[in-house]
Amino acid sequence: MASKTVSYDFTGRTLFLTGAAGGIPGAIAKLFAASGANLFLTDLHPESLAALAGEIGNGVPLATHPLDVSDPDAVSRAAAACRDRFGQIDFVVTGAGLYEDGTVEGMADDVWQRGISVNLDGVFHAVRACLPHMPDGGAVVNIASMAGHRGSFGHAPYAAAKGAVLALTRSLAQEVASRGIRCNAISPGLIDTPMVRGLMQERGGDMLKMTPLGRLGTPEDVAGVAAFLCSESAAFLTAESIHVNGGLYIAS
Repeated sequence: MASKTVSYDFTGRTLFLTGAAGGIPGAIAKLFAASGANLFLTDLHPESLAALAGEIGNGVPLATHPLDVSDPDAVSRAAAACRDRFGQIDFVVTGAGLYEDGTVEGMADDVWQRGISVNLDGVFHAVRACLPHMPDGGAVVNIASMAGHRGSFGHAPYAAAKGAVLALTRSLAQEVASRGIRCNAISPGLIDTPMVRGLMQERGGDMLKMTPLGRLGTPEDVAGVAAFLCSESAAFLTAESIHVNGGLYIAS
């Protein structure tokens, strides 16, 4: 059974979220909304952003902003728009991602570049653009993946980018520590999202058998960890990667 998510008090603090319409980022947006945060939600698809805003409902300080994270100028404009709307950026969560199938042999250059551009460059662009607008004591949470630790058959650009995100997170944590800004990563395993459902159709049964907790994770499972990492409960936690995979990482 999935655990209940605990909310925090983020009243008056602002979240800059990329890939907000995705399964995990969408759950993060809803939890931060329930915790009182201002939300600046970005995604490549405006209609999906509008749908998410509708689900969150009225009364939440919220702005949506269409954004391609692979475009550094567009990301800089988005960060400035967030500052203009809410005054500052307290939390950055990089949820935008791209997961395409294909083995390395015969892979077209554009497939490789697209995966790196979204999954790695997009994280760099977002963090770099937001840092000048962050006060001391803010927090960055990068959504990595178990694939960044283990690799992933047929998804080399994704796995390579996520592995680099882990190194970027550790490097950034050292650079911003003097400002009291903490930078951590979350490495989800099998989470019940559209991205994972195709994989589950192919070999999900075997993977669930190897998962000690015996179920898929939920987006809410990851959202709770993101909120914890942004909260004062994680005040002495930085440069870390937290696995959210029901034990699959060690079991396999």
